[in-house]
Amino acid sequence: MSLLKGALDYESFKDVDMVIEAVIENVSLKQQIFSDLEKYCPPHCILASNTSTIDLNLIGKRTKSQDRIVGAHFFSPAHVMPLLEIVRTKQTSPQVIVDLLDVGKKIRKTPVLVGNCTGFAVNRMFFPYTQAALLLVEHGADIYQIDRVITKFGMPMGPFRLVDLVGFGVAIATGMQFVENFPERTYKSMLIPLMQEDKRSGETTRKGFYLYDDRRKAKPDPELRKYIEKARSISGVAIDPKLAKLAEKDIVEMIFFPVVNEACRVFAEGIVVKAADLDIASLMGMGFPPYRGGILFWADSLGSKYIYSRLEEWSKTYGEFFKPCAFLAERAAKGAPLSSPVDQAKSRL
Repeated sequence: MSLLKGALDYESFKDVDMVIEAVIENVSLKQQIFSDLEKYCPPHCILASNTSTIDLNLIGKRTKSQDRIVGAHFFSPAHVMPLLEIVRTKQTSPQVIVDLLDVGKKIRKTPVLVGNCTGFAVNRMFFPYTQAALLLVEHGADIYQIDRVITKFGMPMGPFRLVDLVGFGVAIATGMQFVENFPERTYKSMLIPLMQEDKRSGETTRKGFYLYDDRRKAKPDPELRKYIEKARSISGVAIDPKLAKLAEKDIVEMIFFPVVNEACRVFAEGIVVKAADLDIASLMGMGFPPYRGGILFWADSLGSKYIYSRLEEWSKTYGEFFKPCAFLAERAAKGAPLSSPVDQAKSRL
């Protein structure tokens, strides 16, 4: 701690080797910071961003230093989660990547190198996680039952408890990125914005999907029903008796199969070079239960055919959100494992 010092301007940045920007998910603010950093930092300085969703090319748009811009994405809570997602753009220099891998190991994180796209590998793979939970709730499932079942499956907390922890501001900002970039497969729910209008923003305000006491202990809130009913009327969704009485196995599958589907897209696009990267990232960044071996490893234990048929069936009833991607359809048709190598993925290092 004695090595740390604070600063309120960029004057002391003239001899730093690396900067990690970690402001809120606001594109113009990040662009401004990066153009300022370029003026003050030495020419060899690595300019890293801890953004969780925004395309790095967009962040570095106003700079001339594209080759030293890189993503250094830590996971919440950062002092606990072991993953460091290193995001390279097409311009990031190999030296910058090697240096950041080295820094990652020095600070005892597990670095995983991924390509650049909205949400990168981990947040993009998991964006359907909360959306699937919201879809189930609007169609009649119980919020607290979903969280209980997902925790029983082995996650550190359910999707709603997670949103409370991260904060509604972050949830809405990241959600907007996905709505803009993947409009055809996002489930748009007004539940979180409606709650935020009433100053419910999660743990920090002591109420979100749960109510919190002085010790941050969560307890269910019966008032939530009115927000759910209002969100339901906005999206024009009726209660589906089948979803109101879901078995635990179905809740797990309806929440995690869309995640598997998006993981398949990330893999097929070459955002990661091998399936094991997604397995490691899901365990260390998102708290996927280690004894299930990682997201694609777990999916392969159930089989691509089974996952494809379930998603296909739900997409007929509940829309595009569940539509299986081409990669999943192709693997299911061959009965091939989802984790077997993709031909076009070439390492760029």
